[in-house]
Amino acid sequence: MTDTDNNSLPERKRGSGVKMVYDLLRDEILDLVLPPGSPIDEVQLAERFKLSRTPIREALVRLAGEGLIDTLPNRSTMVSNIDFLNLHTFFEALVLMYRVTTRLAAQNHRPEDLPVIRGFHEDYAAAVQSRDALAMIATNAAFHAAIAEAGRNPYFTGLFRRLLDEGRRILRLYYQSYEEQFPQRFVDEHAEIIAAIEARDVEAADRLGKAHSEQIVEQVQKLFTRTNKLDIAL
Repeated sequence: MTDTDNNSLPERKRGSGVKMVYDLLRDEILDLVLPPGSPIDEVQLAERFKLSRTPIREALVRLAGEGLIDTLPNRSTMVSNIDFLNLHTFFEALVLMYRVTTRLAAQNHRPEDLPVIRGFHEDYAAAVQSRDALAMIATNAAFHAAIAEAGRNPYFTGLFRRLLDEGRRILRLYYQSYEEQFPQRFVDEHAEIIAAIEARDVEAADRLGKAHSEQIVEQVQKLFTRTNKLDIAL
């Protein structure tokens, strides 16, 4: 290895290497590619990413800080379990953000916001048609984030984006519960929300946002009740 190689490799590890490992592992955890309880092995990760264990550890520290991985007393590391006992607090925040962001979009949207929102709605409809759960989660998040942007409150937008992101594991279970057919009503509800926003009907937007989010909560709760314990190995 040349001196140039020796000098450039640490720089890659310190910067892009940590981010690459963090981004990929985070997506795999949130999309349940790595289910809760999966072991995390630094040596295997170092071999996989062709990096030393230092950037691997840095990425794992970031993931631990977000509550996505746990270090056990025996110093082994695993993907964090979903905190089902306190899931109601997540749902409370989610329903509130659906309502307030949809309401504000009806009140504050600009004409240029509507084509963006409709574009994500079309992407979501295509994902439902193709029965692609991961695409549905991504396009649904983009749709509602665009609505939040149209509401012109960056604090609500930031919080809503965080909730939609952190809720990816729950939404993966949610879509998994529809084993046969993904209901067309999701697409129809999005269309109704767009119509209320375009009409600047604040009360209708609030009502539709509330109903849209509450049916997600209801479906997930039904899943928990039906299975008693969740099999989330995909």
